[in-house]
Amino acid sequence: MAEKKHTHDPLNVDEALSNSEAFLLKYKNLLIGIVAAIIVIAGGIMAYKNFISEPNELKASETIFKGEEYFRNAEYETALNGDSLGYVGFLKITDEFSGTKAGNLANAYTGLCYAQLGKYEDATKYLDKFNADDYMVAPAILGALGNCYAQMGQLDKAAATLLKAADKADSDALSPIFLLQAGEILEKLGKNSEAINAYKQIKNKYATSYQALNIDKYIERASIK
Repeated sequence: MAEKKHTHDPLNVDEALSNSEAFLLKYKNLLIGIVAAIIVIAGGIMAYKNFISEPNELKASETIFKGEEYFRNAEYETALNGDSLGYVGFLKITDEFSGTKAGNLANAYTGLCYAQLGKYEDATKYLDKFNADDYMVAPAILGALGNCYAQMGQLDKAAATLLKAADKADSDALSPIFLLQAGEILEKLGKNSEAINAYKQIKNKYATSYQALNIDKYIERASIK
């Protein structure tokens, strides 16, 4: 049987996270949650373009398209700061179109760009500004925010944010990922009972998820420490 292909790849994280052998924050692109967020954001922008009638909203949503293309092509600096062809950049969009829905999305993109560039403090500033109530984009951005806190060594804040993201998503697609990350962080902090609770949520509530397949070994590990 062919080995199941994972949707994430390991990377070297900073020393605050380097001692945990199975630490799930070692991801190449800040985790699948970001990918999920971008997919949904892209669809959201199209919806705004089709249904928003206010001139300022329409202009903002049209302006953001080019930035999304740069982001998709991993041209994060250009996506942030603009080009010489008329695209002003996500940073300027967040300022010029503050208060619009497209401006709100630009906050998310700006934060994700900074995260991909390793500028986690700047990333948290903009990711935290993003505001939405949907069940996919909002928790995915929260998950990215939690990962940024972890990269900065703010592990308590990271765990709390990831748990919040898991609760907000309440889905097999995202919640188990964030719960597993939160559990690993909580173990690193010596909060084993809280880690076990996070792992048991995966076992009991998201039993059909990929993360649930081996969750017993995490529960056992946290139980014997």
